[in-house]
Amino acid sequence: MGTHPIRVALLGVALLATPAGAQYRVFQSHQSANLATTETLRGGNWLFEISHRFQIPVEEGARELWGIDGPAVIRLGLSWAPAERVLVGVVRSNLEDNLEVNGRFRFAELGIGPAPLHLGLVGGGAWNTDPVLTGGAEDNEFQAYLQLLANTVVAERLALGVAPTYLRNPRIRDADPDDSFSLGLYGQWYLGGAVSVLGEWIVSEEIRNFEHDTGTFGVEIRTRGHHFKLLVTNQPALNPTQHLPGSPNPFALDELRFGFNITRLLPF
Repeated sequence: MGTHPIRVALLGVALLATPAGAQYRVFQSHQSANLATTETLRGGNWLFEISHRFQIPVEEGARELWGIDGPAVIRLGLSWAPAERVLVGVVRSNLEDNLEVNGRFRFAELGIGPAPLHLGLVGGGAWNTDPVLTGGAEDNEFQAYLQLLANTVVAERLALGVAPTYLRNPRIRDADPDDSFSLGLYGQWYLGGAVSVLGEWIVSEEIRNFEHDTGTFGVEIRTRGHHFKLLVTNQPALNPTQHLPGSPNPFALDELRFGFNITRLLPF
């Protein structure tokens, strides 16, 4: 007996909607370089992060230890997964003492096999608790953002992501808050074993003091429970509300800085 075409159609819809997250991961880490991925943690687990962006350009060479001798913007973060697709966290950067509370939700896992499409939302609110402000902007320290995340895999080894973003109040030094939009693009090529290479580009509006797009490239090394990312970037800031407006530096060899991200999984 032949298969009824309606049954075939229903089977196709069911397969398309089959959750892929339990079998396949798109990215191995919860973040690219600066942008979030749709990955979360097992329910009940925690994630600790420490990241640096050194402020002296790599071009300064050995006399400044390629920038590592200089000052750095530092971020500390702690996240918790109340459920498998949900991640909440707090991060703090020493750049104007930016303190952020954020949340992430992976709301769809479409496709089967080695090429899933994961969709998620991430957003947060940040307070710049020790900013250097101009007159008239004393009450303009709060910022907020919302990102839509879409992640997929090509040829089983190349993970790709896009992150259209809305940002409220990109310039805290203005007396009145404004809005801006950006588009994050990122990818990671898994070479096999524990090593991968990654790239990220954030296309942003041209805002005063943040006129340039942010570009970041690097290498990720995975060990049991850790992700180490070694990076070069033209972006001196770390927290989302501070890097999403754009970079004050062009993406040029004499403006690139060294940085790293380290995360540690804390299973409980």
